[in-house]
Amino acid sequence: MQLLNIPTSPEQLETWRSFLAPERQPFLLTAAEAEGYTSVFRKDAGFNSQEQDTYALWNVDRAIDRVVWLTQDEWSELPLPEQRRLLRLQVRYGRSNVPLGKHFQDVLPGLSPGRFLWSREQLTPEVLARLISKDQKPCQHDQIPQEVWDAAESVLPRVHDLAGTFPTNSVGNCFGAVMGAAGVAGAEDEWMQREPFEDFLRTRTQRGGRDDRPGVVLVWRSERGVEHAAVALGAGWGFHKPSQSWQTARVVLPIDNIKRNYRTPGHRLERYQMVP
Repeated sequence: MQLLNIPTSPEQLETWRSFLAPERQPFLLTAAEAEGYTSVFRKDAGFNSQEQDTYALWNVDRAIDRVVWLTQDEWSELPLPEQRRLLRLQVRYGRSNVPLGKHFQDVLPGLSPGRFLWSREQLTPEVLARLISKDQKPCQHDQIPQEVWDAAESVLPRVHDLAGTFPTNSVGNCFGAVMGAAGVAGAEDEWMQREPFEDFLRTRTQRGGRDDRPGVVLVWRSERGVEHAAVALGAGWGFHKPSQSWQTARVVLPIDNIKRNYRTPGHRLERYQMVP
C-alpha cells in the first residue's frame, strides 16, 4: 500500500491502529466533571509520546487537571448520553482523536454522523489513508534526478535513505530528521530538543547559504527559539519532517513549497550551510 507516495507495510498500519484505537483512552476533565470516576492528576498520568501526539495534549489547558482512563469495555458500558457528554468535553478542551462520523460515512456505511471513538475494525486501510494523508503533501523523492542525490551525498549522507519514510513512533521530529540526514546516527528516531540542534548548527554549519545549494539548513525562529528546520537538497528541492507527530512522514518537496507552508507572523527564516 502507498500512502503519500510512500510504501506502507501491514505492520505499519497495525501500529497506527494501536495508536488510534488503544485498549484504553484518556479523558481530560476538571475535578467536578470527573466525579463518579476513578481519576488521577494529569501530572501523574504518565503519558507517553504516542499519546501526547495522538490526543494533541499540548492543546489542552493545564487547568484541566484530571485524567480518567477508560478501557474499550468500560466505554461501551456507559450510557449513550454519558458518552456524548465526555466526547463533547474532549472536543471543547482540544483533545484530538475524537472523529466526526459524517466525515467517514462514505467509507464506513451506517456510521452515525456524530462524535465517536475508533475501534480497530473501523480503521481499514482506506480510513487510515484518509487520516494519515490529511493536510500532508505526497513525498516527491521519486522525482529527484540521481545527480541531485549524488551532489548532496557529501553533506547529507543519509538523506536518500530517510526520504519517503514514516517514523516508527512519536519520537522523531524536524530537528532529528535534518540531523539524521546529515549522518548523526539515530537522530531521526529521537525527540530532538532545541539545545542539541543548536549544537549541531554551531559545530556542523556556518551562517548563510543559498537555497539551491545542497546542505543549506533552513531554520525558522521565533522569540522562543528555533521552531522548525528543513534542509536543501539542491536544484530546487528540500527535505523535512513537517511536525513531531507520528502521523507525519519525512518528505521531499520543492523547497519553495516548504518555505511557503512555514511563513508565520513573528517567525524569521535563517540559513546555515553545512560543511563536509
